[in-house]
Amino acid sequence: MDNAIPGLRQQLRQLVAIPSVSATDPKLDMGNRAVVELLGEWLEVLGFDVELMPLPGQPHKANMIATLSSGGPADGGLVLAGHTDTVPYDEGRWQSDPFKLEERDNRWYGLGSTDMKGFFPLAIEAARAVAGKPLQQPLIILATADEETSMAGARALVEAGRPRGRFAVVGEPTGLRPVRMHKGMMMEAVRITGRSGHSSNPALGASALEAMHGAIGELLALRSEWQQRYNNPGFAVPVPTMNLGCIHGGDNPNRICGFTELQFDVRPLPGMALDELRGELEQHLQQSVHGEGLRLDYGPLFEGVEAFEQPATSELVEAAEKLTGHTAGSVAFATEAPFFKSMGMDTIVLGPGDIDQAHQPDEYLGLDRIEPMLDVLRGLIARFCL
Repeated sequence: MDNAIPGLRQQLRQLVAIPSVSATDPKLDMGNRAVVELLGEWLEVLGFDVELMPLPGQPHKANMIATLSSGGPADGGLVLAGHTDTVPYDEGRWQSDPFKLEERDNRWYGLGSTDMKGFFPLAIEAARAVAGKPLQQPLIILATADEETSMAGARALVEAGRPRGRFAVVGEPTGLRPVRMHKGMMMEAVRITGRSGHSSNPALGASALEAMHGAIGELLALRSEWQQRYNNPGFAVPVPTMNLGCIHGGDNPNRICGFTELQFDVRPLPGMALDELRGELEQHLQQSVHGEGLRLDYGPLFEGVEAFEQPATSELVEAAEKLTGHTAGSVAFATEAPFFKSMGMDTIVLGPGDIDQAHQPDEYLGLDRIEPMLDVLRGLIARFCL
């Protein structure tokens, strides 16, 4: 039956060959529909029930939920989850075609090979061993859209309350080490509108740039306050961070600046709720602007991702630690894990790739990671499904 499914390398070759870039720039943004349809075809051969869930208003983008239940309960069990989109690539900086899987130096090179199309052939290969066998709990393979930009795929799943698994493994690149904590992510913008005028007479205008100086001072003071208030030694950087990323404003040195915008990001620790942080930001920023003719507008650039923490005593964490030989740790990057946890699933992040290879030219997955990751996935399936 499963001879109709290509081998592991051929699966990854076909997945890499399908462009599925998600980007905030509409000129670069693509859909992932062809990727999830191909995954669905392979999983149906193994006996999975496959459902595609198009994103609202974006039929070219979809989540895929594939369930193997052997006629048993449809809820519960183990979810092996990953995203099917990639970031844009640096044209001209790759040594090979980003969309053609190439093997060299005991590595598979290709866009998405480690982040994170490479996880799906491994999940399918691990599932072959239980296809056709009676399962006590279902095995679910989940593929999402738009993780690299808006997390729209994961948000749609939460809205639908699907899947209804008990345990979830997010196969992001963690170097085969289980992760039970990561920071959240906020990207925010402050826009100050003033009144332009001739620079020879300050009374003719209201400088948005000078007002932004005060707003930045408030942000840095709030950053210091947060870093004194919150600390988690489980992270390499144990405090929340705030980065003032870019600023634009004004148009000429001899004109009073009439408008300026600052964009910044915040990486909160577990326990720091985004809504509460935004309330503090709004309060501090509004009190920073004084003077006639000035208006401050503050808001998020996207909804953000909550920080994630799974207790160390979780059955899933303990199983992953035993299978990998590593104590579950933390990472600084954000994933879809908090969305799955919000649906009541014990969740970890665990994948074969390395984050240092993600979002880089010549992205690769080391071949030495294949068998160890398969062993871990088979062990998890045996523990939570059989």
